[in-house]
Amino acid sequence: MTTKMSIRELTRSGSKIADYDYIDIEDRKSHEYKGVLISAKYADDVKAFLEKKIAKEKQKKLDEIMQFAGILSGATENMSVQEIKAKKMREMQ
Repeated sequence: MTTKMSIRELTRSGSKIADYDYIDIEDRKSHEYKGVLISAKYADDVKAFLEKKIAKEKQKKLDEIMQFAGILSGATENMSVQEIKAKKMREMQ
């Protein structure tokens, strides 16, 4: 079960938190979405999911940076762009 609440409503009636699986938090005046409050029974699952997602994003950024490490170390010296791309494609296979 889920609902929408403002931050003010949450602070006034904290006991309602236990009644819902998650609560969407919304600014009452601007109707801007602020986030989500998860029930304690799902907290570990959500944390595990987020840890995996964050690790995947960090690895992707690292892979993008490492793509250019060969250029900086001189491993691709005197190679054309086409040669570098061909070398990368061979390494990926």
